[in-house]
Amino acid sequence: MAFPHRDSVPRAVDLLGVLLVPAPDPASVVRVLRDHGEPDVRLSAADVAELHAAAVELREVFAAPDVASAASVLNRLFAAYARPPRLTDHEEGYGWHLHADAADDGPWGPWLVTSSALGLASLLAERQDVPGGLCASPSCGKPFAHTGGGSPRRYCSPRCATRERVAAHRART
Repeated sequence: MAFPHRDSVPRAVDLLGVLLVPAPDPASVVRVLRDHGEPDVRLSAADVAELHAAAVELREVFAAPDVASAASVLNRLFAAYARPPRLTDHEEGYGWHLHADAADDGPWGPWLVTSSALGLASLLAERQDVPGGLCASPSCGKPFAHTGGGSPRRYCSPRCATRERVAAHRART
């Protein structure tokens, strides 16, 4: 059975991808939110600025060098943004699951931090490892989630990994 916090991790990665730029495009942010099931999204410039600030804080989880550092960042975010967690069955098909609401209901930034932190914390606890990382490509740096097994990822996508392998090969020859 899938749990709702699982959905928050890919949503966080996708949102950070469009928010961690100097001037986030509101249409791109809306598109990502809609792609992740948020209907009828309308964002003001202030909403996008708030989401950008939240994304900067969440980036610290992905930049954490080890599990203890990631847990420390997540605990700080929970203390600053979240109400105490509760069990709920409010979502059809998910059954009972942990839910954390933003302490300040309404604004987009606290919602993004709280919902993303819950998913990332669940991933950290399940895997006993950092929940994600930042792309090792110097020209990228986008966050990505560690959701599968196998070797730890270094790149956000096959495209970045290939680009870096080709650049390294060219540098050697």
